[in-house]
Amino acid sequence: MTFLIVLLVIIVFAVLMVISMYNSLVRLKNQVKNAWSQIDVQLKRRHDLIPNLIETVKGYMVHERETLQNITNARSQAMNAGSVEDKAKAEGELSGAISKFFVVVENYPDLKANQNFLALQEELTSTENKISFARQSYNDQVLFYNNKIQMFPSNILAGMFNFTQEPFFQVEDKADREVPKVSFS
Repeated sequence: MTFLIVLLVIIVFAVLMVISMYNSLVRLKNQVKNAWSQIDVQLKRRHDLIPNLIETVKGYMVHERETLQNITNARSQAMNAGSVEDKAKAEGELSGAISKFFVVVENYPDLKANQNFLALQEELTSTENKISFARQSYNDQVLFYNNKIQMFPSNILAGMFNFTQEPFFQVEDKADREVPKVSFS
């Protein structure tokens, strides 16, 4: 009789551990999804700001059509990217195009004094900062989740229920890591 009680306690304890680990994996997976949705909101905001910015500067930057076209193309690619890896790559290219654009703007003093442009530039800068914070939060959640599905004993349960690793949102291109050079000579 004592043996059966001990066995029953062990079984109940094991079941409770499995339930706890499973719920933990689900919670972490949902936190990753939530963090991604925060990035997505900020990316949409940036995508919505870019056409307004381009319209504002078109009259000033007649000789910079290629720069404006690069931003437009990068925005289209970013909006159509599907997976996290594709989105990260496309958004990196868009960030690079926007950085180059702001370097070119330095050659247009009238544009830099335009209130609409200054407001849009400030809005875009604010959005870029929010995207950066959202990326950091997403990558933190992915780290917690990936660690959980790789560590024993939760890795056994993760394998049984098909919990798979999530990709980090990383800057792919080495050129995106370099600071643009501004020259006034």
